[in-house]
Amino acid sequence: MDELNVVNNINHAGTWLIRNQELLLRYTINLTSAIIILVVGMFISKIISNGANQVLITRNIDATIAGFLSALMRYIIITFTFIAALGRIGVQTTSVIAILGAAGMAIGLALQGSLSNFAAGVLLVTLRPLKTEEYVDLGSVSGTVLNIHIFYTTLRTLDGKIVVVPNNKIISGNIINYSREPARRNEFIISVSYNSDIDLVIKILRSVIEKEERVIKDKDIIVGLSELAPSSLNFIVRCWSKNHDLNTVYWDLMAKFKKELDKNNINIPFPQLDVHVYKKK
Repeated sequence: MDELNVVNNINHAGTWLIRNQELLLRYTINLTSAIIILVVGMFISKIISNGANQVLITRNIDATIAGFLSALMRYIIITFTFIAALGRIGVQTTSVIAILGAAGMAIGLALQGSLSNFAAGVLLVTLRPLKTEEYVDLGSVSGTVLNIHIFYTTLRTLDGKIVVVPNNKIISGNIINYSREPARRNEFIISVSYNSDIDLVIKILRSVIEKEERVIKDKDIIVGLSELAPSSLNFIVRCWSKNHDLNTVYWDLMAKFKKELDKNNINIPFPQLDVHVYKKK
């Protein structure tokens, strides 16, 4: 009896296969096509991702950002490949897209701040108002740029602190970049006593500037009397030097100004106040 049942089941299975062989063939072809689409899509996504990463790195984009953008591109291609494969085996892709859209909207609302930082990070990478190793002032903090990540930027301050700044705050404020131009201008205010010879003071200050080799001579050098202050004559001195020499040139010139003025007996006055006393008769 059991053997008879087994034979009947085999006969029914064979009959079902004969009747549905066209359907099975169609499903086999669709399944094989879906697998091929997935394999080809994975391969293409890897090639495009690696190529995009190399292009971004050759354009001096930060390695972290280049890796993130190339990975994002790869996952987008994989997502479309997966949807195409599902459509090949008969799944309604419109419903899948609707589900992904709803999920994306929910995630976007939950991560609104992070997405804002992400968008700002993309703008920083595209517009490049600052780069690694540049010294910048972001309003609330100043320092050397260490890394530009996709959500935040890290700075190192002059006293060795590491500051993490959200990219959204960087884009929404002013960015002062001190390192982008090869030359920068120093400005000095030199105060001398009222009994000083104005022409002599200008001559001394200009002589110090002209003797300093690190001052760029083909850019404007300005020396002149700028203010009649309550206790002093204030002279302004402006000159240009290379960016990396700016601070040392300032300090050295200030010392040289003082020495040359002392040699010529020109005093730098202390603040003073004249008090007049009147007696009542």
